[in-house]
Amino acid sequence: MTPLAQAASRYWVRIHRVPLVGQIAVGMLLGIGLALAWPAGARGVALLGDVFVAALKSVAPVLVLVLVATSIASHKRGHDSSIRPVLVLYLLGTFGAALVGVTASFLLPTTLVLSAPAAQGTPPQALGEVLKNLLLSAITNPVKALIEANYIGLLTWGVALGVALRRAQDSTQQVLLDAADAITALVHWVIRLAPLGIFGLVAGTLASSGLGALLGYARLLGVIVGSMLAVALLLNPLIVWLKTRRNPFALVFTCLRESGVTAFFTRSSAANIPVNLALCERLGLDEDTYSVSIPLGATINMAGAAITIAVMSLAAAHTLGVRVDFGTALLLSVVSTLAACGASGVAGGSLLLIPMATGLLGLPTDVGMQVVAIGFVIGVVQDSCETALNSSTDVLFTAAALAPPAPAPLVPAYLREV
Repeated sequence: MTPLAQAASRYWVRIHRVPLVGQIAVGMLLGIGLALAWPAGARGVALLGDVFVAALKSVAPVLVLVLVATSIASHKRGHDSSIRPVLVLYLLGTFGAALVGVTASFLLPTTLVLSAPAAQGTPPQALGEVLKNLLLSAITNPVKALIEANYIGLLTWGVALGVALRRAQDSTQQVLLDAADAITALVHWVIRLAPLGIFGLVAGTLASSGLGALLGYARLLGVIVGSMLAVALLLNPLIVWLKTRRNPFALVFTCLRESGVTAFFTRSSAANIPVNLALCERLGLDEDTYSVSIPLGATINMAGAAITIAVMSLAAAHTLGVRVDFGTALLLSVVSTLAACGASGVAGGSLLLIPMATGLLGLPTDVGMQVVAIGFVIGVVQDSCETALNSSTDVLFTAAALAPPAPAPLVPAYLREV
């Protein structure tokens, strides 16, 4: 081995000794520095971020289909996969988040300048349309679901294939297991690129968008982000404590650090599925459960989306002087919860569901679409925080549902270390 190769090998070993989160933090700081010092160069390195996110989005659909099918096909009879408790936590957390958003909107009412042009797109007119889109997404062609990264469809076909293959020969199931291992290895390779990807994402975002456009909506952002922080640091720990009766904060901060940071910059729950699966593996959770609950959570566990829908709808109501009583606010929380669960089946995500919520409050559709346009302006921060909350909560509630018997710790010691 040449001296140059030896030096490169030693350098690579030293890099691997640094925890991945530490490497991501370094990449983030370098991205901020480059964007401030050399914006033109920062726009150039944005390609690194685009490649990283594209790689995650490319491998995630195949990973979900293969892992879900493999997990169900190899599931042993009599073994509890604990999916039902995870689903209960998902729905409880999303509804609680909507209530937090509604409460914050009443305590800190915000108004908007509704002069922005209406956003493009066709919002759903009623909750039934959202549920209809969800059902149609579930039964779509599996090849089309793979191409379009339709995770509801992939989950449906993964479960169906898994059930059909339960009686397959052992050799067939072993092929599935080998395929799952191979896809998982690819995912690990992609995740190792996270520091470079985050560097490119941070540099490109700051150089292109800046923070000037956000100053006019600082109060609205404060209510939205504050509500998300309240859910992440108060409501979610309370739910985990009620489920496990143990100190939840080690697990909460581990999920935020290991999952939330990456999700914040990728701004895609789907792209963060491989990161969450890897974290569940390091936490020692049951693969039969997390291989299904994590992709499912990326689709229906949308606490951040529920907050966004509720807060921005009430901001529009406050702007137009529309009084909202307690019953309507409670109904808005329920609608925001159900709409958030179906957000992935609607083009435009959670923002295009706002006109449906404003319609519930008796506001014109045009007003709702203007609010959507404002949502795209603040999306640099709002969508990042929303995705970080959504994605980190997927692991949090899965781990809580699978918590080991007391007094075993919720989080391994090496993951509790910052």
